Amino acid sequence: MTDSPAIAAVALYAGLNAMILGWLAAHIGRLRGRLKIYMGDQGHPRMIRAMRGQANFVEYVPVALILLLLMALMGAPAIAIHALGGALFVGRVLHALHFTAEDAPAWQRGAGATLTIFVVMAAGIGAIVHGLYAMI
Repeated sequence: MTDSPAIAAVALYAGLNAMILGWLAAHIGRLRGRLKIYMGDQGHPRMIRAMRGQANFVEYVPVALILLLLMALMGAPAIAIHALGGALFVGRVLHALHFTAEDAPAWQRGAGATLTIFVVMAAGIGAIVHGLYAMI
C-alpha cells in the first residue's frame, strides 16, 4: 500500500473513466432495446456509431491509464498525473458526447480524439523518460 499522491491521482482518473465506460455501455443497452438489435449491429448506422464510440474508448483508455500508472510508479509528480488524467477525462467525455448524441457537432469528436492522443503520446514520452532515468 502506498500514500503516493501520484498513484492516488491515477486511481481517481481510472475511476472517472470507468464511469464513462459505464455510460457508453448503458447507452448501447438502451439503444439495443429501442432498436430491437440484440446481437451485433445489424447494419444499423446508429448502432454502428454507438458501438464504435465504445470500442474507441476501450482501445485508448487502458493504454493511457497504464502509462499514467507507470509514470506514477516511476516517480512522476502528482501534478503531471492530474494534468494528463484531467485532459484524458475531458477528452473522453467530449468523445462520448459525440457518440451518444444523434446529431452531434464534429468538433466534439475531434477535440476528444485530439486530447486523448495528446495524453497517450505525452504519457508515453513521460514513461520513456522516467524509465531511461531509472536505468542510469
